[in-house]
Amino acid sequence: MDRVEIDKKERLTAEMDFKDSSSGVIKIRQGLPDFLQNVKLKYVRLGYGYSCNFTTILLLVLIVPLSISTVVQLTGLKLDRVFIKLFTNHAFLLSSIDAATQLAVSLGLVFLFALYLSKRSRPVYLVDFACYKPEEERKISVESFLKMSEDSGSFQEDTLQFQRRISSRASVGDETYLPRGITSRPPRLCMDEAREEAEAVMFGALDSLFHKTGVNPKDIDILIVNCSLFNPTPSLSAMIVNHYKLRTDIKSINLGGMGCSAGLISIELAKNLLQANPNSLAVVVSTENITLNWYFGNDKSMLLCNCLFRMGGAAVLLSNKNRDRTLSKYELVHVVRTHKGADEKSYNCVYQREDDKGTIGVSLARELMAVAGDALKTNITTLGPLVLPWTEQLMFFVTLVRKKIFKAKIKPYIPDFKLAFEHFCIHAGGRAVLDELQKNLQLSEWHMEPSRMTLHRFGNTSSSSLWYELAYTEAKGRVTGGDRVWQIAFGSGFKCNSAVWRALREIPVGDWRGNPWVDSIQKYPVNISSVA
Repeated sequence: MDRVEIDKKERLTAEMDFKDSSSGVIKIRQGLPDFLQNVKLKYVRLGYGYSCNFTTILLLVLIVPLSISTVVQLTGLKLDRVFIKLFTNHAFLLSSIDAATQLAVSLGLVFLFALYLSKRSRPVYLVDFACYKPEEERKISVESFLKMSEDSGSFQEDTLQFQRRISSRASVGDETYLPRGITSRPPRLCMDEAREEAEAVMFGALDSLFHKTGVNPKDIDILIVNCSLFNPTPSLSAMIVNHYKLRTDIKSINLGGMGCSAGLISIELAKNLLQANPNSLAVVVSTENITLNWYFGNDKSMLLCNCLFRMGGAAVLLSNKNRDRTLSKYELVHVVRTHKGADEKSYNCVYQREDDKGTIGVSLARELMAVAGDALKTNITTLGPLVLPWTEQLMFFVTLVRKKIFKAKIKPYIPDFKLAFEHFCIHAGGRAVLDELQKNLQLSEWHMEPSRMTLHRFGNTSSSSLWYELAYTEAKGRVTGGDRVWQIAFGSGFKCNSAVWRALREIPVGDWRGNPWVDSIQKYPVNISSVA
């Protein structure tokens, strides 16, 4: 069967035009909405609200004025009247404060400083991470995938052509991986195969992580696992506890059903737990399970996942110990989460359901691209005040006020996020969204390279794709001390989440342990247009 010829200008989309409840026709998309236009002021205020936390207000309103006033009084400087006007509005003269009051003020300052220390956020360090690279026998080419679909006998001719058409333009290459339960003839879709896939991915990533960091599994205090579509009993986190014989007092959490953005949700959850538990180590495991979630039906809205999703997972070690700073690669700076689930279209656009034959699959609605654009706009608008230089914020804010308040008919000012970040790790969900994000954020091919190459080499590995992208950036020797990394992911719900990391040191090119690109980085980047 010859490969279908595709116009180079056409791109893969998840936009659907449903004829009835059971079938749909994929259309060439109109483009991801420009999510940097029509920005709402409330999300800008939300971003500034994150930066104006308790400790900032306490420092500016109480500690700084009191400290200045006390220093002036105790040193006998002649600036007391200036500070009187500035802070006390002529209510009293500093020279009239007696010794008892001075002592009380000093004790108050000590108390406020102690309160500040107790309330401030503990730094969270990313010590290291490892991505799972399956064995060679799990590798599958695009043609082998299409032949497997044809030989299964589950698909009609039009849906086989549909899979071929999607695969030819999806930018997924010939070296991705599928679990044994899917590639077996006939497929073995059972709980045992699904468990075996989960164990191979999770234990493979964790073994690499523990080996490269030298951490004893029994030293782990917090364990968080996220997997959207496979939630057995006992849980995946319990599998890890049992396999590595972790401590009985470990804080173990298993997140399910939260889609491709769940990896950054796990990172924020780990951060919050580390804030409450000093001198602790946390491990986050992000994966997805393919075996029991492969779709053997003919509803085209559910077949996109077969063409894009592949086997993979990652394990991340986080610490709040001061002594681990010198050993760590990155420090977590910000996490911004956006959840649009209150809107019905957003909630239903990625939905697991049965088709008209009773076969379970994940359906992608025609509103997906518009929903993704809206979630991205909200998330980026909230993140902007936290990361953009003040010059960019000023230009953006002035333009926004002119449009919203004075109704000026001017083009929106698009902030240059390249001034805020050196590296971009955008969830490798599909070629269409990557294309539109590059266009809207005005990113270069160099910035998009980690995401595009990850999609090509490993496919869509769900929540773990961000870590394959960061591993690519490291393998290329691009990370130096002080570099800022933006990870952005989106998934069902509909959710869009961002994490910002700052590199604590240069990552040497020879640091290959646990890096899935070790055997192939010299081949990349490849020209996607020539292979997809």
